[in-house]
Amino acid sequence: MGKLQLSFISAFNERVDPLMTGTIQVEGIDLVPTYSPPSETFWRQLKFREFEVGEMSMSSYLIARERGFDLIALPVFPSRRLFHIEISYNVDSGIQRPEDLVGKRLGVGEYQQTAALWQRGILEHDFGVSQYKVHWYMERTEELSHGGATGFTPPAGISFQRIPPEKNMLSMLVNNELDAAAINSPWMKMPSIIGRSHGTPSEGGDWSKVKLLFPDRMAEGRRFFKKWGFLPVNHAYTIRGDIYKKYPWVAFNLYTGFVKAKEHFNAKLADSYMAMTREMFGNDPYPYGVKNNRKMIETLIDFSHEQGLTTKKMKVEELFAQSTLEL
Repeated sequence: MGKLQLSFISAFNERVDPLMTGTIQVEGIDLVPTYSPPSETFWRQLKFREFEVGEMSMSSYLIARERGFDLIALPVFPSRRLFHIEISYNVDSGIQRPEDLVGKRLGVGEYQQTAALWQRGILEHDFGVSQYKVHWYMERTEELSHGGATGFTPPAGISFQRIPPEKNMLSMLVNNELDAAAINSPWMKMPSIIGRSHGTPSEGGDWSKVKLLFPDRMAEGRRFFKKWGFLPVNHAYTIRGDIYKKYPWVAFNLYTGFVKAKEHFNAKLADSYMAMTREMFGNDPYPYGVKNNRKMIETLIDFSHEQGLTTKKMKVEELFAQSTLEL
């Protein structure tokens, strides 16, 4: 009997790439890979359901599941970052510390994206900046956004505006049309049809006035991890519902393949890098599975609900394939 062939879409990620290249095989499955920037990947999956297995925004996944989208997640989290340290500000705004964001204009790629969810949650819980006391500016258009595919509308009471299509967060920040913006994501440098802020800006303006909100990222990383005990994730991988129902065994086999791919990547890392990372964040800074991520997942669920993105708090067990819940 031949292997089951599944279409697979993902951004490039060193912990996942061994699966994309075939260096690591999934038992019983042939993956047919497509590389795609994350923002495009999620939009395509949410709007067109093109691929049978795909990377997915965790925030958009929660919204989609609540709204009846037929897909199921694997507890595989290929990337983690401290999203709130990706915010920069213009010195003319008067901002000097996170607490100063109250009453300011803050740009994000997309309001419902996972990075923005974490940014709002941490600003509120750690620095007392209520989401209702910030003016939010979203760069992506309604047509080319996760929210356009899931039916997003701004939560009640939120000050929300869309950035004009002829502008972007970078130009508005340097020209002090935004006080602050989340412009330091590694994905900002990747061209995409979804977002408009790419790479290093060349347009006019005094870029010496743009500063990091958290200039000592290492210190903030240690502070955050000491308080919360995890590194936030933004993406997982999902299986389309029709495939999962017909072939429920693919969930466990895919999960096992993702674990092997991560181990393959970790084995190649320099000892010095791993020692520094483990010193800050523990033996496995990128844990997979439900058990090792329950607190992080529950926090993400809580943030989604309190920010008005989801109307109820979903249970962890509702979100992931049955065969992976004990892993």
